[in-house]
Amino acid sequence: MKHLNTRDPGFEADFAALLDEARETTAAVGGAVAEIIAAIRARGDAALVDYTARFDGWQPGLLRVTAEELAEAEAAIAPDLLAALDLAAARIEAFHRAQLPADITLNDPAGLTLGMRWGALDAVGLYVPGGKAAYPSSVLMNAIPARVAGVGRVCMCVPTPGGLLNPLVLAAARRAGVTEVFRVGGAQAVAAMAWGTESIAAVDRIVGPGNAYVAEAKRQVFGRVGIDSIAGPSEVVVLADADNDPAHVAMDLLAQAEHDEAAQSILITDDAGFAAAVAAAVEAALLTLPRRAIAAASWAAHGAIVLVRDWDEAVALTNRLAPEHLQIMTAEPAALFGQIRHAGAAFLGRWCPEALGDYVAGPNHVLPTGRSARFASGLSVFDFLKRTTWVAAEQEGLRAIGPAAVALAEAEGLTAHGQSVALRLT
Repeated sequence: MKHLNTRDPGFEADFAALLDEARETTAAVGGAVAEIIAAIRARGDAALVDYTARFDGWQPGLLRVTAEELAEAEAAIAPDLLAALDLAAARIEAFHRAQLPADITLNDPAGLTLGMRWGALDAVGLYVPGGKAAYPSSVLMNAIPARVAGVGRVCMCVPTPGGLLNPLVLAAARRAGVTEVFRVGGAQAVAAMAWGTESIAAVDRIVGPGNAYVAEAKRQVFGRVGIDSIAGPSEVVVLADADNDPAHVAMDLLAQAEHDEAAQSILITDDAGFAAAVAAAVEAALLTLPRRAIAAASWAAHGAIVLVRDWDEAVALTNRLAPEHLQIMTAEPAALFGQIRHAGAAFLGRWCPEALGDYVAGPNHVLPTGRSARFASGLSVFDFLKRTTWVAAEQEGLRAIGPAAVALAEAEGLTAHGQSVALRLT
């Protein structure tokens, strides 16, 4: 774990190294992914079965999960867990329904009518991880905004190591409006959703997190289909003053570290004693975690505690980090948040851990990673909508603005463009 102090002469170089740290790359798997995509395009379902046998250790007789299997999985879940799933689904749906935009119609002074119409995608593919952990929350976060947007078909691919399906993932799919579920994963699942096979019809956009192979597959199929983003390892920045409980902050840091060894957790504080107390609390808490090997590796390789002179420095550093998750645990978190320009999602106050956002708060937990919050946003209904602009003009409107169009077309040397307007003017 790195200790940085803005008072140190070498701080700027150390912080720049932290910013540039490469925690995961897909470059090494590009060739393998290209081969997988080519095999799926050439051999369809047969290649999917072969890759499932190779990577998941079993050979599926039926790629699609049946309605009976979905119902049986839901029936096997404890009522209190189903209630938690329902609470999360309801809150996620309410927040995303509030995002739905209105169409625009504008009658301008020249006499034209201008407009913009929103419309849902036809089909969306959802990738759900199934390796180190199964994430029903990812199903809700990806599928519910698509359903709210009005997408007619939502298919889901989930890896099934040894042929086992996670019942809670299937229950989440059923509640979130997923229309098709397939027991395939990896780059081969992404290729199948992009190009289509005998069992899996092609989609228009693929969303959802995955490992390096999944991320690289999404990169390679982009253009054939849309994608949400190339997701990297999870990350959090915590701004905390000395009035916090060190144990709370330590667990907030470890909540990200336990995702995988490449995750990153950073504490920024203005109190040296508090920084030391949190570092000690992290070491103590690691001993209690079932996933302590993963969390410890993440904290040792990528964790950092940054000591600042004041909160203005903390804000400036946070904007440079542009974190996926940001927790602000100070006396006036809203005031600090008002100065933050770049963060995927923010959690304000001492009683608002980021984990609330992972499950039940309502805003989406699919967020930009690797400093891409500088230019990207989290998943929303807008990822499942398209904008179509339109123009209606009568003769008077054409006369008002047409001559300018003719002049510009002639200046660009596009004669037919200009004539298509000029002929109507005469």
